[in-house]
Amino acid sequence: QGQLVEFGGGLVQPGGSLRLSCAASGSIFNIYSGGWYRQAPGQQRELVAFISTAGNTNYTEAVKGRFTIFRDNARKILYLRMNTLKVEDTGVYYCNTDPPHFDWGQGTRVTVSS
Repeated sequence: QGQLVEFGGGLVQPGGSLRLSCAASGSIFNIYSGGWYRQAPGQQRELVAFISTAGNTNYTEAVKGRFTIFRDNARKILYLRMNTLKVEDTGVYYCNTDPPHFDWGQGTRVTVSS
């Protein structure tokens, strides 16, 4: 069973940047498509970025052009680069496969506030 650990969140001002990382215990992102999910306060968790095993990416409309998902297969890490952050990007970010096959990790909290 894969284990997922997310880190890299924090408090950032609007317009700032963060890079989130997701360490997997196995080579799950070589086998399955990967995704970054966001749970905003009071809302359900949603998929915001997707990367296929072939490296094709897709994003929810709200983050297109600002977020980039990529992975390091050798280090078994999935990344999310977030630029030009907005207040509405605030939430807890999780990684998993898409669709989710593994237990959710603790997530990493991103707060965008001035």
